[in-house]
Amino acid sequence: MGMRILVLGSGGREHAIVESLVRSPLVSEVLVSPGNGGTAAVATHVSVSAEDPDAVAAFARDRGCDLVVIGPEAPLVAGVADAVRAAGISTFGPGASGARIEGSKSFAKDLMNRHGIPTGAARSFDSEDEALAYLDDMTGPIVVKADGLAAGKGVIVAQTVEEARAGVEMCFSGQFGDAGSIVLIEEFLEGPEVSLLAFVDGCTVLPMAPAQDHKRAHDGDEGPNTGGMGVYSPVPIVHAQEYARMVEILEATAHAIDSEGIDFQGVLYGGFILTAEGPKVLEFNARFGDPETQVILPRLQTDLAEVLLATAEKRLGDVQLSWSSQWAVSVVLASGGYPGDYETGKTISGIEVAAALPGVTVYHAGTKRLDDGTLVTAGGRVLNVTALGPHFASARDRAYEAVSHISFDGMFYRRDIGARALAGRSAWGA
Repeated sequence: MGMRILVLGSGGREHAIVESLVRSPLVSEVLVSPGNGGTAAVATHVSVSAEDPDAVAAFARDRGCDLVVIGPEAPLVAGVADAVRAAGISTFGPGASGARIEGSKSFAKDLMNRHGIPTGAARSFDSEDEALAYLDDMTGPIVVKADGLAAGKGVIVAQTVEEARAGVEMCFSGQFGDAGSIVLIEEFLEGPEVSLLAFVDGCTVLPMAPAQDHKRAHDGDEGPNTGGMGVYSPVPIVHAQEYARMVEILEATAHAIDSEGIDFQGVLYGGFILTAEGPKVLEFNARFGDPETQVILPRLQTDLAEVLLATAEKRLGDVQLSWSSQWAVSVVLASGGYPGDYETGKTISGIEVAAALPGVTVYHAGTKRLDDGTLVTAGGRVLNVTALGPHFASARDRAYEAVSHISFDGMFYRRDIGARALAGRSAWGA
């Protein structure tokens, strides 16, 4: 009898996780809560309050789950993993203490400074007046960050002091909820950004393939920050020595976390910037990236269920990761107005045609099925159109070909995903 696995979450990341798990011979059933229009086709939808630790633990126990996989950051910060582990159920995802590395940017920055992890200089403020006064002696560009969870939108890269002041005021105004009650003002680091994720079980660190996200809403890296508008893996501009250094930094960070008595079993996500002095950490996350997962997992040849369970049981030292040589490119299709206000309930068409193309998978993010079977939009980021190909350019072309078949009212997407990397490192002035 195979494993019964409960996956928490509703985005493209969770659809990618579920798709990988249902293919595993180790798995008999995948439950997902709340899921989306894509997961409904391959997994059993259930209902449990994902951010209620006791409710998740009770549900997993009552349904006989062998493993709980926590996708989003909010349940991790809420301590869901702690409660499920306390119930004796294997859990993929760090407890609340480990999730603070994402849940509090000031905590993460202090941890890095204590342990010599390379990162930009920063100061945190719980007073708007003090933060604004600190800006008086600065020049742009400046990075302003809400300390807490803000769905990838609480970072303002200000080109001028005036923009930085507006960012500080935005945070303290409550636009990001409690996430903005503490604000970091941080040194701007110059260079390409790269995501490197690793499976961590407390002592063993297994790095994944690097990926590069596109955070800004519009072509040319214009517009506001989003949760991510497109991504590819691997990253052709990353030199071998830079990759090795990023792995060293993740290993040092995992050791730092462990040395402070924090139990961390899950994904350690390093958001890096490749500076002239070498890779430096922009931020850490405590879970799979979204949309990075949608290009990393399609390239992972090792059984994901085996890796997740080994992480939860602290047996990662027995696992070796194997990767496809194929390239993966994913384009996010978003609702008009995202990351600001947007409408939902728009009928989606063309997914079947797109998904029938060789090497193409369409991961659902903000979708749902109506009672009559109609698929409609239900979020800001609606779909992730991922294509595999033997070369970067071919994977990119295939992804955009698939995108051309899909439509819904108000749909928009970036048309330059991967274009900069195809031009080489010089596209970043390096």
